Amino acid sequence: MLSVVWLLAVAAVGTAVVWVGSTRLETAANRLALAYGFPAVVQGAIIAAVGSSMPELVSVLVATFRYGEFELGVGAIVGSAVFNLLVIPGIAALVNGGLPASRAIVYKEALFYMLSVAALLLTFSLAVVYYPWDGAEVGGTVTRTLALFPLGLYALYLFVQYLDVTDHDAEPRDEIDQLRNWAIFLAGIVVIVIGVEALVWAAVGLGESFGTPAFLWGLTVVAAGTSLPDAFVSVAAARAERPTVSLANVLGSNVFDLLVAIPIGVLIAGTLAVNFAHVAPMMAFLVFSTVAFFAFARTDMHLSHREAWAMLTLYGLFVLWLLAESVGLTGIIAPEAR
Repeated sequence: MLSVVWLLAVAAVGTAVVWVGSTRLETAANRLALAYGFPAVVQGAIIAAVGSSMPELVSVLVATFRYGEFELGVGAIVGSAVFNLLVIPGIAALVNGGLPASRAIVYKEALFYMLSVAALLLTFSLAVVYYPWDGAEVGGTVTRTLALFPLGLYALYLFVQYLDVTDHDAEPRDEIDQLRNWAIFLAGIVVIVIGVEALVWAAVGLGESFGTPAFLWGLTVVAAGTSLPDAFVSVAAARAERPTVSLANVLGSNVFDLLVAIPIGVLIAGTLAVNFAHVAPMMAFLVFSTVAFFAFARTDMHLSHREAWAMLTLYGLFVLWLLAESVGLTGIIAPEAR
């Protein structure tokens, strides 16, 4: 019991460290976006999103290369994506008295995000079909060649955002010190690495303490801890009457996590094994969450209080499901833990 309390305390400290590093990183990223004169959608979907997604990227690298737990990193990415879709817009809508959603968000960012979910699921499926584990029915190896597929899709996403920049008339802000903010940005990444190390270590320890796969804790502990930067950026943007940045950051962050963070881990490691029996249920809930988010955002192009509470309730059910998995009441994700 004491070891579990200690691990949770380490996770809390790691979350705080990630918060500090991400806050510095986010501030620098927003200033750099203003310095270069980027439009609001690009600022949210690229600059702020990549900055706030750095903890998720680091979690994949740390989990894979330090602990040999690639699935923990995948769990953190999927759990973070669910948190971003359901909790962050829900809180932002409650704080802001509702949250308007523009057509650029719904018909470009949200739809491209749906494509990102499908692309990653297809990548895992191709791994099972063409590079199966020996003697395994639902295991596969994601190779560097397969990893290029989602990365290529992200390149297309960047090209679409580039077209938005070329059509934008905002003037760069010369008074902003770019060199200083780049230094703060890089320092924030270093602090984030330290915090994520603590989160992943705690997740691995909790998995051992409860006798359950570590990726279940990646879905909750690591995911929630690494998603705090996204929550901070989106809620702050909503309160500042910048709903486009708020929602674009959520969707852009998820696109980066799915299409870049996981493939980068594959490219560095060479090949990474995936148990599709673990991945498929997680991705299925992510698809369900994506459909719910899109439906709520498209209705009157506005997230209401009622829809915000519905999203938060859905996330609560997600957490209860994972808790049931952790104590062995269900075995949808981890049947061997029952």
